Amino acid sequence: MSTYILMKILESAPSRYDRGIRILTLGRLDKVYDRLTSHIKSGERVLDIGCGTGALSLRAAQKGAKVKGIDVNSQMLEITQKRAMEANLTQNMELCEMGVAELGSDESESYDAVMSGLCFSELTEDELAYSLKELRRILKPGGLLLIADEVRPKRILKKMVNWLIRFPLVIITYLITQTTTKAVKELPKKIEESGFLIESVTLNRMGNFIELVTKRPEK
Repeated sequence: MSTYILMKILESAPSRYDRGIRILTLGRLDKVYDRLTSHIKSGERVLDIGCGTGALSLRAAQKGAKVKGIDVNSQMLEITQKRAMEANLTQNMELCEMGVAELGSDESESYDAVMSGLCFSELTEDELAYSLKELRRILKPGGLLLIADEVRPKRILKKMVNWLIRFPLVIITYLITQTTTKAVKELPKKIEESGFLIESVTLNRMGNFIELVTKRPEK
């Protein structure tokens, strides 16, 4: 089942978002996020784009990083803020209601790492290209770009199965949220074309979910 599409449905009820995602992914997304944030170190400055209810942001803050989480959904940010207060992590977190179009306001080479969990698949091709350009600019040389997202399978059979699963869910998602959904096509290629070096790539069995550890080259 398409995690991203079901995620969009759950976004219409932010208070149930975390529980729904955990059930729908059989807890696997938690493990993915644990692996991604294992690359974060104490004292680093980290940006979490499309932070949602703070799954990545809170993990990074718990490791001692200074985290800025951005999202266009104010209700999601309210949940993140509440969770940060409960975990006594507000001193390590800054939350902003903003989208990727506003990344230009961040200073160049100001982050040690940028995280993106199920965010790139929400963007148009132009938005993704702009975001990658800006993320490379605001990352320090050697800084990490950590990504978990839905992608299009490469094998024909897996593409067919994936399409059969996604099609009814796309319709349901549009009826509930009035938004469309899509997996990212050739994400590793887009990452490399934007000037990043790919450190590792992990795909699930269906080939429709990817974990990427990439970095901005050293000067």
